[in-house]
Amino acid sequence: MIKIGVPGAAGKMGSRITALCREYEGLQLAGAFERTGHKDIGKDIGVLAGIGETGVLLQDSREKVMDVVDIIIDFTSVESTMKNLEIAAQKGKAMVIGTTGLSKDDLKQMEPMLSKIPCVMASNMSLGVNLLLKVLQDVARVLGDDYDIEIVEAHHRLKKDAPSGTALKMAQVIADAVSRNLDEVGVYARHGIIGQRTKKEIGIQTVRAGDIVGEHTVLFGGLGERIEITHKASSRDTFARGALKAALWLADKPAGLYDMQDVLNLK
Repeated sequence: MIKIGVPGAAGKMGSRITALCREYEGLQLAGAFERTGHKDIGKDIGVLAGIGETGVLLQDSREKVMDVVDIIIDFTSVESTMKNLEIAAQKGKAMVIGTTGLSKDDLKQMEPMLSKIPCVMASNMSLGVNLLLKVLQDVARVLGDDYDIEIVEAHHRLKKDAPSGTALKMAQVIADAVSRNLDEVGVYARHGIIGQRTKKEIGIQTVRAGDIVGEHTVLFGGLGERIEITHKASSRDTFARGALKAALWLADKPAGLYDMQDVLNLK
């Protein structure tokens, strides 16, 4: 039995992971923690997640939780994830990381720790999105420079990072497929007299409104036609289930960094 620990377990994503964990044979919810001072510390995490008592109490010590689990599933914040990874690496605990907003400097800082433990890290754990990444790679490679490329992403009003990690991953996959440097061709906002669109640019635009869980559309615009490929998430459960699937896959893997393409055998 693989014992799972969930940081931020009283939050929106954490509570769904704790609630859905019991659906997966081979996984056991064994620990849950929140920041010091959280109002629900000491309460049964199952009650908080709406599934009834589990016997697992919400704690404010990541160290104590990591001592009794095998894998940490982390959808918290950049700062919290970095600290969780540091301790997990020290204790030899595997991780599944779905936190978004990690910068290139953050990823560079994480490298020594990721070499010590097995870790699946992805900006989007949805099976549909990760299959779509493979499709986008193939479409972009075939269409090449003959079609303009635009990405539009929409999320709820509380999301803190922009563009979404998923939109950036889509843009990077497409840029690689058409041999472009995303740092040079990415366009993230347009306003005023900007002149004619360049042939190489990849537009990435952001919408923040209401309670949108997550929507991504990639538009390939040609002369006389356009192709639009869209993924819409209607529930956070799709991300939670992907993360739990990743935890099952990760259990017997050697130390190193993996992504959902590895989990789904899409490489």
